Amino acid sequence: MTSSAASAGMSPEFAATAPAPLLRLRERAEKLGQRLPALLVEAERVASTVAQGVHGRRRTGTGETFWQFRLYQPGDDARSIDWRQSARATQHHFIREQEWEAAESLWIWCDRSASMRYRSPAIEETKEDRALLLSIALAVLLVRAGERVTLLGSGEPPRSGRFGLDALCRSLAMPAAPQTLPPVVRLPRHARLVLVSDFLAPAERWQEVLGRYTGLGLRAAVLQINDPAEEELPFDGRVLFEGPEREGRHLIGNVREVRARYRRLFAAHRERLRRLCLSRGWNFATHRTDRAAASGLLTLYQMLAPNAVD
Repeated sequence: MTSSAASAGMSPEFAATAPAPLLRLRERAEKLGQRLPALLVEAERVASTVAQGVHGRRRTGTGETFWQFRLYQPGDDARSIDWRQSARATQHHFIREQEWEAAESLWIWCDRSASMRYRSPAIEETKEDRALLLSIALAVLLVRAGERVTLLGSGEPPRSGRFGLDALCRSLAMPAAPQTLPPVVRLPRHARLVLVSDFLAPAERWQEVLGRYTGLGLRAAVLQINDPAEEELPFDGRVLFEGPEREGRHLIGNVREVRARYRRLFAAHRERLRRLCLSRGWNFATHRTDRAAASGLLTLYQMLAPNAVD
């Protein structure tokens, strides 16, 4: 294991097998997470515990609603093993999960479709680069606080600690899926969900997907990441625009003449997305790739706090 990998808290197995670009991204995410003062992280946790009331973190007892049995994973507390259920199996140990315990888990979806690979000439990172960085950095903060994370649609159960972070990074290392919209999978009631995307697909399609998660009592943080050129349309003169996801080409003779109308339409699309989220009690925020990544991470972290919806 390299010294840089060790300083980032990676397991030897992860450092030995992960691609070099992912290692660099993981290291950046670790450093970004460290920029948020430990006092602020702890203050957020304390405030969240008080605000949650009966939905408090790490709640113990046997009176809660049973959710499911799942296989014991490295990093799980051995005290959570259900020995009666495990005795029925020959080689496996099982964890008995209650609904409130499942609520401590977070599912992250990071859009990696073709439109996320856009980067205007003056910007150093693509939208995908920033989305990956923020997703991993958020996971760093959460597992440091003892919570469990997983990638939505990966099929992996939420895990805590180093194992959870490594599993999420491995899932992100898989070839990017072409889907512009997140998969719809079964989540426990009162779980937490994070969606990170440019959200450029038609609002009607987003309404359909988000509607399938309605009624589960999810607490969700939705972060729209855009390149500044997508907001401002700063180009001049005759420009040929080409859709990255086979939307076709469109030649505009004078961009300046359509700029004001474009900005109104972009703002209207964003406002509709915001209302779709707020109508479900979800938090919605925006982030640009020309802004500091730390500001996006702090926004995501704060949106996960209870009662954070405006």
